[in-house]
Parts: sequence; structure tokens; C-alpha cells
Amino acid sequence: MATETREIERKYEAAEPLALPDLDGLPGVAALLGPDELALDATYFDTADRRLLAEGITLRRRTGGDDAGWHLKLPLGPDTREEIRLPLGRNRKVPATLAKLVRAHTRGNDLAPIGRLRTTRRRWHLVDAEGAVLAEVVIDDVSAQTMGESATLDTWQEAEVELVNGDLTLLSTVDERFITAGAHRSTSKSKIGRLLGTPPRPVFAHTPPRPLTKKSSAITVVLAYLRAHAAALVAGDILIRRDKPDAVHQMRVATRRLRSTLRAYGKVIDKEQTGRLSDELKWLGAVLGEARDLEVLHHRVTQHIQDTPDELVLGPVKARVDGHYRQEAAAARKKVLAELDGQRYLDLLCLLEFALSEPPPTRLATHPAKDVLPQQVRRAYRKLDRAMTEAATKDGPEQELALHEARKAAKRARYAAEALEPVFGKNATRFRKRMKDIQTLLGHHQDAVVSRQALRDLGVQAHLATENGFTYGLFLGRDEAKATQARTELPALWRKASTKKLRKWLR
Repeated sequence: MATETREIERKYEAAEPLALPDLDGLPGVAALLGPDELALDATYFDTADRRLLAEGITLRRRTGGDDAGWHLKLPLGPDTREEIRLPLGRNRKVPATLAKLVRAHTRGNDLAPIGRLRTTRRRWHLVDAEGAVLAEVVIDDVSAQTMGESATLDTWQEAEVELVNGDLTLLSTVDERFITAGAHRSTSKSKIGRLLGTPPRPVFAHTPPRPLTKKSSAITVVLAYLRAHAAALVAGDILIRRDKPDAVHQMRVATRRLRSTLRAYGKVIDKEQTGRLSDELKWLGAVLGEARDLEVLHHRVTQHIQDTPDELVLGPVKARVDGHYRQEAAAARKKVLAELDGQRYLDLLCLLEFALSEPPPTRLATHPAKDVLPQQVRRAYRKLDRAMTEAATKDGPEQELALHEARKAAKRARYAAEALEPVFGKNATRFRKRMKDIQTLLGHHQDAVVSRQALRDLGVQAHLATENGFTYGLFLGRDEAKATQARTELPALWRKASTKKLRKWLR
């Protein structure tokens, strides 16, 4: 069974041989214990083009020490990583559990040994008055070897300070002691990174290589937004596989943002050339949507139960609701994982990577952002305006469908503006917030509409089981009232969101 830990550490190196600095008088530290001496032997795995290393991810099989086993380390911040551990086992092949976790990064390519590190470690523990370990300080003598046809050898020293039960104040104080003693922060985030060097910058980079301005090319601005959400999509993949809260929602939102941006800025990145990618993102959104909609419905009905006096909750309502949605959610999760393990999903990621590394150009792509991009947001707004006008002419079920279309148009306008916030600042932010207000209200309306049918189905199930269906009818009526309230509030909110002043920058 896998175990998970959060690792907060800093690494140091020096021109001269490393020695333990003066660690007396550290805040909260009662004693320095050690050193222990450990012999560690680690083999690192990656694809041939080192995709994991490019993303700051390390995967190794290590013997020796008190945490021998398979270790997958995922970056969370400058000094922080999530570590997932599995026992060693007898097989030297990467366990399927870990290989699947990084499948979105490897694109299904084989994971093979890329380097071997033998480390002689001296370890000290900083402990408090009760004997609890606050931090671990180590000095490593490393002997490293690349693996492949042209193997190379290297040796070096480095030190590490890792928090255990201590706080960041302690980490910073120890950091000062190492710097004062002549060491400096390591330029490599990992030992295997030092051995093999820095791989090429990943296509799904979180930030552009240089600050964006209104003079930046239109395609540079759009690509920065697309790449950030491509990275979010891949990050969501790992979270879903680890069954983390809100993971499906995060990945679904990233998928929708990508598709919406490709459509909104089809005059910058040729939409004819990205049509298949857009279709595949729609497919993935639908796969994730089934699981996400169940999460939303379960939460909504649970909230109904919590908001209702006990005397009006007749029969085993909570048990029925929880049993129904847990069963449905388990089936939906199984379907999501099956698709994430399938070839179609890998093909989508490859399409996305190709589109972001070699985006199909248009005649507007290289024009300054200020001359091109606001017009695309204006087009998205006009589509929303038409959708709102259309919805106002309908009533009953037809209006519900029209409002659902308006909600999707509001979301596209919101994302189109959001992509421009790094360049157009407050103007884009104000516009985006108003579009979000419309999307949110229409979202509440749609949730109430969908919930009505779900509550009816639950009521029928209860009736067939000879249970009292009164409470489900109560919930249904409440949702009908909420849908009516949303429709009542919409005109005033739309007037506020559609003022000319808000759109002045969309020339």
C-alpha cells in the first residue's frame, strides 16, 4: 500500500568540503543527535527524453536507510514536494501504481533506468525537549553514474535540511547557519537533476519565459494561457488517480478553459487546424462531467437534508441519498479512470502538446496583442448578448434550455477575458468578474433544473420501496423556487454586466 508524505527541504553545496555548521541555540531545539551513517543506493527512472525530470518529478527505487522502497516525488513549491512511497518488492520494474500516476507526463512511454546514485550519508536529528524530531540535517557524499550506451561518472558533496515536526522559522535559521559557514543553495532541485542536467523547458509551462505586455504578439499571450491550463489538466490527472477532493472539478475546468480559448481565439490559433483537438477536449469534458455532476447533485441534496428540520425528513432519506450517489459515483470514477488509461486520452495529450509547441499560425498571430485580442473578447460578448436576448423571448422548458446556452456563452466570454488579464489588467478583470456573475447565477439556475429531475427519480425509488416520498417533494419545490428566483434576478444582473463602460476597452 502506498503512503504519502510532504517533504519540505533545502539543499546546499560548497566549493570546499562540507562540514556541519554551528547549530547551537536554534529556536525550540533542545539537542543535536548523531551522526548516524547510512549507505543508500538509488536507481532513477524516466522516459528516454526525461519528461519527468523536465517537470521536476523524480521516480526512484532506493535501498538502505529507514525508508527503502519506491519513491515518487511531485513538486508542490520551491522547497516542497509530495512523496508517494511503495515497498521495494521483488520486481525492479516500476510498479504499475506509480507508472499510472505519471502517465499523463510520460504519454505512455516506457520508464527505464536513467541513473544510479550511491550515497554515503551522515545524519543528525534536531530534537525538542520531549525528544520529538524537529528537523533532519544530512551531509551526503554522492557517487553517481548515468545509465545507457555512453555512461558517465560524477562525484560531489551536498547537504540537506528537511523539516520533520519543526516550522519554517527553524528551517530559515538553519539556512542562515549554512550560508554563514560558506555553503550556498544548490542549483539543482534533485541529485539526478545535477547528474543529468536540466532537460528542455516543458511545453506545458506554467509561466511564459518573459513578462507579457500589450506589445507582445497575440499568439504569445494566448499560448501562455493555454499552457498554464494544459499544465493544470495534467496536474488534475494525478489528483484524480489519487482520489483527491475536487480533483475531477479541477481537471474538468482546465479542459473547458482550453476548449473555450481555442474557440474564442480561433483567429489567432487557426481553429480549422485545432478542430480535432477541440472535439477531443469536448469528449474529455463529457467524461469528467458525468462524475462531476454526480458530486454536485450529492452535495446539493445533502445540503437540502441539513437545511431541513428533522420532523420534515420522513424516512431513511439520508441513507437512500448517500447509498444512491456513492454507488453512482463509484461507477463514474471507474469510467473516468478507464478513459484516462485509454489510448484516446493519450492521443488527446499528444494533440494538445503539438498544438502548443507548433501552433498553427494565422495572419493575426504575430500582431500586437492590443490590436487583436480585445476584438475576440468582444465577439464572445456579442454571442452572449444574442443568447440572453434569445432566452428572454422563451418561457417554460424552452427558456430553461436557452438559459443553459446563455450560461455556456457567459463562461466563454469570462475565459476569453481571463486570458488577457496579465496584459489588460483591471479592464479585463472587471469584465471577467461581471461575466462570472452571470455564469454563476445561471449555474445556480441550471443546478436547480437538473436537481428537480434527480429528486423526482429519488422520490420514485423511495415510493417503490414503500418509503414516504414527502421529503423529496419538499426538496423539489425548494429547487423550483430557487430556479424562479434566479430568473427573477437575472435581468438586473445582466444590465449591470452589459454596460458600455465595462466594454470600453473592447474596441
